[in-house]
Amino acid sequence: MTDSLLLTETADGIRTLQVNRPDKLNALNAATLDALDAAFAAAAGDPEVRVVILTGAGPKAFVAGADIAEMRTLTPVQGRDFSLRGTRMMRRIERLPKPVIAMVNGFALGGGLELAMSCHLRIAADTAKIGQPEINLGLIPGFGGSQRLLRLCGRAATLELCLTGAPVTAERALQLGIVNRIVPAAELEAETRKLAAQLAGAAPLALRGMLDCVSIGGECGIEEGLEYEAAQFGLMFATEDMREGTGAFLEKRKPAFTGK
Repeated sequence: MTDSLLLTETADGIRTLQVNRPDKLNALNAATLDALDAAFAAAAGDPEVRVVILTGAGPKAFVAGADIAEMRTLTPVQGRDFSLRGTRMMRRIERLPKPVIAMVNGFALGGGLELAMSCHLRIAADTAKIGQPEINLGLIPGFGGSQRLLRLCGRAATLELCLTGAPVTAERALQLGIVNRIVPAAELEAETRKLAAQLAGAAPLALRGMLDCVSIGGECGIEEGLEYEAAQFGLMFATEDMREGTGAFLEKRKPAFTGK
């Protein structure tokens, strides 16, 4: 399916979503936020989708930020609503019961970095530039940037990126823990799809359980997190995939998971 804002492709259990505003460096306007929200809602409910890859169209940008021309005209109330609109969409991604990989193919700035951080994993081209430059516009991050950066890389790095507004290289982003890995730009798509195929072949219910454990555990105390993990672990024993996985291990063969 193709429309003017988002390109969608599904093959072998992998759905690829590509923000399609290359002339605007894939900047996020209200319509694009809504298109992404609808696309991720659809992916969550589609049993044929096991993994989602999110990227940007064109050679320059993943997403270079929010649409400044649209934002500049907002009233304070509209500005808050715009922030909440993006936050809700990115929270949907973060809570998706299927792994989401951000394929960072260029600039990931402002809202673009916030979008990437809402994904579960991030693979960046070695040419990518990453940052929270809102301070240069007289703004602060509005889609969760200060909060997710804080949780990913700590207070010092968060303050450095947000207070200076200076972008960092992909290598520096890797050192800070913002991205999981970097690869040569020419190999980015192949490496991302290789990882996606690995995840698509894993047990879907176990993937969901792991995503839930990390999400819940990151927002509660250790005791509550351990209790939640134990409960999820127990639930896995009710699945056919657990029987298949353990049986395949004992029989020294590759498991065939069905998500049941």
